[in-house]
Parts: sequence; C-alpha cells; structure tokens
Amino acid sequence: MLRHALATLAYRAAKMLRASPPGFEHFRAAPTTRTAVQIVAHMADLLEWAFRCADGNPHWQTSTPQSWDAEIARFFAALKAFDDRLASPNPIAVPATRLFQGPVADALTHVGQLATLRRLAGSGVRGESYFQADIAPGRVGLDQSPPSREFD
Repeated sequence: MLRHALATLAYRAAKMLRASPPGFEHFRAAPTTRTAVQIVAHMADLLEWAFRCADGNPHWQTSTPQSWDAEIARFFAALKAFDDRLASPNPIAVPATRLFQGPVADALTHVGQLATLRRLAGSGVRGESYFQADIAPGRVGLDQSPPSREFD
C-alpha cells in the first residue's frame, strides 16, 4: 500500500509540475508563503527524510532550493530512492503507517498546494478521475501514463 501511495504521489506531482508557465517557480500565494520551488524542495526533503527514517536514521535536513529543474529532478530521485528502499528485502526501521502519516501524506498535501498555485498563476491543471488513473507501484518518475479521464 505504501508503494502505491508513492506511485500516486508521483502521478499527481508530475501532473502539477509538467508544463508549468515560465516564472512559476517563483510564484507564491502571499508574501509569507513558500514559492513553488520552495514547495518542491520541501517535498524532496520529506522523501529524503522518509528514506533515512526507513533506515533508522530519522535526521531531518532542510535543503536550500536549487533551480526549478534541479528541484524537480531531486524530488523524483528521492521518490525513486525511497520506493526502491521499500521494495528491497531489508526491513524498515519504523512502522510503515508512520512513514505514510508523516512524510508521504505531507508531500501529498503539498501537491495540492502546487495545484492551487497553478490556478492562482493562471495556469490551472484540468481535473481528473484519479480513481481511473493508471497508477502502479514502482512507477515513480516524472514520466507517467496519460490521464484516462480529465474534465473541466
């Protein structure tokens, strides 16, 4: 189930990150909120932390955001590394429920923030029946199946 949650995170994040408008990485909803690139950097930090937690080293590290493309690549690399770790035969050091309720659920929340920012920036992403989406454990990259049923 946790690996399916990661695949769902990848699918939804990819949809929000593809074809973002120029300058979107610096867009923020208000002066005191994170920019889009800061959100993606935080999502990558969350997944790197989840990997460390799975290995029994729950040390948190906040990274300084890099370029938009670099942070997107870092997010998907962290997602793949964590998914690969979960798929390995090595036991995880913490309960899977904790990994879901903490870093994974937090990252899913941030995907929703990116969706809101896209709309506020005038570049909304079409809604979709995620129930019908082609999501599979292990498919955690930026390249995802096309939507099966989008709507306005």
